Amino acid sequence: MIPEASPRGARAPGRSLLQVLVVVLCCLLLGVAIGALGTVVHRKHVLDWFPLGIVLALAATLTAGVLSRAWGRMSGLLGYGVGWLVVVQLMALEGPGGDVLIPSVDKIGYVWSYAGLAIVAVCAFLPSQWFSDEPRPVRAGKAPVDPR
Repeated sequence: MIPEASPRGARAPGRSLLQVLVVVLCCLLLGVAIGALGTVVHRKHVLDWFPLGIVLALAATLTAGVLSRAWGRMSGLLGYGVGWLVVVQLMALEGPGGDVLIPSVDKIGYVWSYAGLAIVAVCAFLPSQWFSDEPRPVRAGKAPVDPR
């Protein structure tokens, strides 16, 4: 017997409101950490031509976004996205000594800001079946496959 799927946007069965809030808060802190780390390393180049920093920063953004979506569903991804966006935008402001971590004249700074935000948005549009623990129903006319 296949269990019925919960309606979209509903809390996971067995999770209390406090547990959901803890997951969202953890995803928010993950977004802050990835946004800060990515902002610090996004301008690092190797051999003066390969932008290793931006590649690693965007890969970490994607990985943490998928993790947040899998762990906390859309509310977890929202917490992650808010944490990431707030810290990246705050670190783009001019500091007390006039230092800027994401200069407005640097193309790679635009790539970090906008591509990172696009990656978080892409995580929101990934199919929800990818993040479900429930077994997929058998299609009509197809026999179940024996995994042996």
